[in-house]
Amino acid sequence: MKIVDMRVHSIAMADPPLRSSYGLHQPYALRNVLEVESEDGIVGIAETYGGDEPAAALRGIREEIVGADAYRLTGSLLHMVEGEGEGLDRSHTKAPPGENPLDAGPRTYSAIETAVLDLIGKSLNVPLCDLLGGRARDEVAFSAYPFYKHAGGGGEGEDAREDYYGECLSPEAIVRQVKSMVAEYGFVDIKFKGGVLEPDVEIETIKQLRAELGPGVPLRIDPNSAWTVETSIRVGVELKEELADGGYLEDPAAGIDGMAAVRRGLLELGIDTPLASNVAVTAFNHIPPSVKQDAVQVILCDHHFWGGMRQVQHLGKLCETFGLGVSMHSNSHLGISLMAMAHVAAATPHLTYACDTHYPWQRADEIVAGGRVKIEGGKVRIPDKGGLGVELDHDQIARMKELYEKIPYRKRDDEAEMQKYVDPNWKRTLPRW
Repeated sequence: MKIVDMRVHSIAMADPPLRSSYGLHQPYALRNVLEVESEDGIVGIAETYGGDEPAAALRGIREEIVGADAYRLTGSLLHMVEGEGEGLDRSHTKAPPGENPLDAGPRTYSAIETAVLDLIGKSLNVPLCDLLGGRARDEVAFSAYPFYKHAGGGGEGEDAREDYYGECLSPEAIVRQVKSMVAEYGFVDIKFKGGVLEPDVEIETIKQLRAELGPGVPLRIDPNSAWTVETSIRVGVELKEELADGGYLEDPAAGIDGMAAVRRGLLELGIDTPLASNVAVTAFNHIPPSVKQDAVQVILCDHHFWGGMRQVQHLGKLCETFGLGVSMHSNSHLGISLMAMAHVAAATPHLTYACDTHYPWQRADEIVAGGRVKIEGGKVRIPDKGGLGVELDHDQIARMKELYEKIPYRKRDDEAEMQKYVDPNWKRTLPRW
């Protein structure tokens, strides 16, 4: 099946002012949407990181894609899948996902692989997860993903959007936010983004969530490396009960060495809370040192930066071999990425925790024909359709492309947004506490 055309659409979507250790989200998140078209007029689609550089990387290999056999293309591009660098430089410790040039190859490859698999699945009328070797589950569980946030629903000026959750800068506000998400989407698991306020405030936030939701709801916290080893151990001690039974402590300290030190400190105190990572461990060459030091017990994969769906399957088997848990990381995204996450999760048997998703935060915009993907009972069901099971809404693509051209943002820069709206002297420093 010959590919005869490839199209890249740079788009912008409204994004609320969410906080993390990286800073403050801009009023718009950026995405690139890829289309690959076959000689039969069938179109495969993918969604990936936004901005000018990811778009240029995709367009830069157009000659290798147009004219290629869809069944062979991803094999011929395998040289892109590993990326460059190692250690902290290759991790997401210093830069947020999508902004590290050392994993540009895997990110580009992933978008192509997703679009090509969607194309093949649609041509055969076979769901994408079944192309990957068959599904292990028909529904994929996702977790609520509460954030501290400032007032506002994203967008700016005349394009300002409705603020569904209001300002959330206290434990009580986070509890209200989570209860609203659970009521709307049926989430069973809670993954809380920390690293924003004083650690004692974030400890209290988790304790209030446990008091409100009860011990049957797994709780997790992710401060994105904002804490020292000593603070991380203290938080682990304070939350040893709240993070038990399906919870974890994610990337509390920076790097594999920092994570290993936290692990040793907690074990010495008799606390076996798993440590998870999507910051310190982001590539296969991070796994040997992590396993050797027992630094990470749960890896949060992401087909966008791990090099595609089949790489995630390889990772799942490797984690099973070493007794590691697996979950899935999320970034600001729309319905195409949500369905891609669901398909690869469905086709990865060793998936031991509910996946993350930002999808409730991106409720003001969508590019999937027919509207937003349904999350019911905290799960996304794999549709009985070929490929990803979704199509593009080209009117919405055109609207969001026009928006992209109007706004000044061309990459994610949470630090600049903090300086603009919160503190002109703010710098991301690790550790902060």
